[in-house]
Amino acid sequence: MTSEELVEAIAGYAGDVKAIDVVRLDVRGVLDYADFFLICSGNTDRQTKAIHDRIHEGMKRDHDLLPRRVEGLQEARWILMDYLDAVVHIFTPETREFYALEKLWGEVPAKALTA
Repeated sequence: MTSEELVEAIAGYAGDVKAIDVVRLDVRGVLDYADFFLICSGNTDRQTKAIHDRIHEGMKRDHDLLPRRVEGLQEARWILMDYLDAVVHIFTPETREFYALEKLWGEVPAKALTA
């Protein structure tokens, strides 16, 4: 599975549970530890957990892949899932606005994905 296919699959699983504002940042050539960041939001911490769960279950079931690590699941305002070539950031809207990763990485190519 290529890194592009990986990030597209993850975006699809996020969309299954109504993730909003799904954006793919292409960080190839800028970072050496990942090719893509996938950033999305859930309206509540319960929804961010549901997005995490769907991604985790789908990647394990369909692609036999588990994240290398997961952070932030307890509070669920910013959940990070590290799939090596793709790092997933799942935010509540307020937390996403506060950290503004899209602005921080504004020089890299970004693509809004239909979830």
